[in-house]
Amino acid sequence: MTEDPWANLKRFTDARIGLGRSGSAMPTREVLNFALSHAMARDAVTTPIDWTPIEKGLSNLGLSTLRIASAATDRSEYLRRPDLGRRLSDVSRGALVRASEVEGSAKPDLVVLVGDGLSSLGVAANTLAYMSAFMPYVVKAGWKLSPVLLADDARVALGDEAGEILGGKAVLVLIGERPGLSSPDSLGVYLTFSPRIGIKDADRNCISNIRQRGLSYDEGTFKTAWLLREAFRRGLTGVNLKDDSQFLIEGQPGPELIK
Repeated sequence: MTEDPWANLKRFTDARIGLGRSGSAMPTREVLNFALSHAMARDAVTTPIDWTPIEKGLSNLGLSTLRIASAATDRSEYLRRPDLGRRLSDVSRGALVRASEVEGSAKPDLVVLVGDGLSSLGVAANTLAYMSAFMPYVVKAGWKLSPVLLADDARVALGDEAGEILGGKAVLVLIGERPGLSSPDSLGVYLTFSPRIGIKDADRNCISNIRQRGLSYDEGTFKTAWLLREAFRRGLTGVNLKDDSQFLIEGQPGPELIK
């Protein structure tokens, strides 16, 4: 087998580089690794999520939860009809309307929605660690949260309708990201100020690749809190709100850096 001169760079990335070759073909080891990565990516998309451990973990953080679902009737329809993943089912819409009526005039500053998206693995692996790191920022800022919405067959825009019904100033969507061959378990975070049906993707901010081998939970939540603070201060999110949080980081990011 002929080693690839880039092989020594593999320690810096999970990308498929420096694979080497056996004659004119890839080594058997790399062919099998590719097949495994492809299978893991498929599983990330198709495996149903188990919300029970996430519900228990969020409860331990002092957070209530509410299960909802998109208008997609099953996983197959969800994958074929992205538009249905952006709208609530009739049952879920009614549940949120009732929840909003119970809250009355005490509207939340932030609606939090956790959606399975395109990687149930990413949500299962990262949600609790992310929320554990995020809650100190919430406490320090005094933000009022909605019950955490746990959404089946969700697209990012599902948070727009949910946030509008609950009257939140902003919505934070944690969602499983489309898996890659080196990252089947990635969590994405989307922040939208003044959520409402029909808002454009250009009006959101995204923090991507939150996972153990990607963006750390500390850095991901620091960026989230900084963007939220600026969103509330300036009344906007999206392309007009740039992530300049890195200019505040001196050493380890943490709530004490958000003034």
